[in-house]
Amino acid sequence: MAEDMLSFISVPQNGPLKRDAIERIQDFREIYPEFLKQSAQQQASRCSQCGIPFCQVHCPLSNNIPDWLKLTAEGRLEEAYRLSQATNTFPEICGRICPQDRLCEGSCVIEAGFQSVTIGTIEKFLTENAWKNGWVMPPSPSVEQEAHVGIIGAGPAGLAAAELLRQMGYRITIYDRYDRAGGLLIYGIPNFKLEKNVIERRVELLRRAGVQFRLNFEIGKDASLQDLRRNHDAVLIATGVYKSREADIEGSNLLGVIPAMTYLTASNKRGLGDRVPAYENGELNADGKKVVVIGGGDTAMDCLRTAIRQNAASVTCLYRRDRHTMPGSAREVLHAEEEGVEFIWLSLPQAFLGPGRANSVCAVKMRLGAIDSTGRPAPSEVPGSAFILKADMIIQALGFDPEDIPVLFSAPELKISSNRTIHIDPLTQMTNLPGVFAAGDIVRGASLVVWAIRDGREAAQGIHRYLQAKAEMNMAAE
Repeated sequence: MAEDMLSFISVPQNGPLKRDAIERIQDFREIYPEFLKQSAQQQASRCSQCGIPFCQVHCPLSNNIPDWLKLTAEGRLEEAYRLSQATNTFPEICGRICPQDRLCEGSCVIEAGFQSVTIGTIEKFLTENAWKNGWVMPPSPSVEQEAHVGIIGAGPAGLAAAELLRQMGYRITIYDRYDRAGGLLIYGIPNFKLEKNVIERRVELLRRAGVQFRLNFEIGKDASLQDLRRNHDAVLIATGVYKSREADIEGSNLLGVIPAMTYLTASNKRGLGDRVPAYENGELNADGKKVVVIGGGDTAMDCLRTAIRQNAASVTCLYRRDRHTMPGSAREVLHAEEEGVEFIWLSLPQAFLGPGRANSVCAVKMRLGAIDSTGRPAPSEVPGSAFILKADMIIQALGFDPEDIPVLFSAPELKISSNRTIHIDPLTQMTNLPGVFAAGDIVRGASLVVWAIRDGREAAQGIHRYLQAKAEMNMAAE
């Protein structure tokens, strides 16, 4: 097996057996168990070792996938883990939540005839196996630097930058307005996709490396951006974007119409053991309710599948385009359907109805026309197609926008791009303020965790170059 790559000819695509839908909706545990070693090696041996590794090309982190698949197939698991870790700060997280069907696996050259290698589950196996064997160690710099870097935001971009900068020897302090580090990974992604101990052990690893965390600390309130610039040699803004988009329609202000992140945060806090009054009094709890989720992205899928686990009476998704043009992962749609979610494709809400509290959605049917600026067919209303859908809870999962960043950080001089995110120099990752950098969703807009990791790592390199150049200038001036 290990000696014979190209075994996709004789070995079928296979992954860990997914838990049955009836069983998995009873809890919030992850739906896939871990690969066994032999199964992971066998699946890795299916890699065709093609001349142009499209899986690597279409990975935002440019992970060296073919090489660590080959090492896995040969049983050289520590080497395989080291190689995967070299380009990815959190391989076990990406192995769980990346939309591999749209990235590496969807680009596999054997996809068409023999089905792609299950890259994500092997990536998860490699890192979990590394944790069990004690191969995952805190960053250990060979040289300690004098410079101190402040990072605003303990989400994936901020944590990725912190890990790389600490490896380079810089002193790091991470500021976050929430009570736990992890950002979206902790409060936005449900446990059935990413159990929280997976993030918490990474945060603990950074603490062991000497990274300082100041939680419940809000820039613009507890300190200004200017304060941080005075206290640190460089500052990285990596706060993400959390302002929920809302449908500009009648009834948006009714009780029972809820932003997706508000709903998911309450559920995740509850799962972490926190007391959440709005969950306990039913405002943010789907138990027994007819739930309608508006949107077609991965956040919408998270809301749908969370409502199922909260014992909702019914769970329905309204999306204005069809299944083939939705932005979310096809796998997530399949999981949701297996768990009992109903999808009403080509449907757009026109109003939320109710006397103070929403009790239904008025929607219309849509049809797809010519390709629009997103590269997808543009939806248009079908005349006379209005229908009413009963709903006790309506969750809007329409994406996220940045808040008013200069006001938020008390920094009116900070340059903002045309889409209201922070403007940076794409070569240096620095903003218009010397020594202030930015990375992740706060720069590119709401996107995937894997892109945030890449952005954080690139910003760390930019900060390193800036601080080294600054140190050289200081030495030359002495």
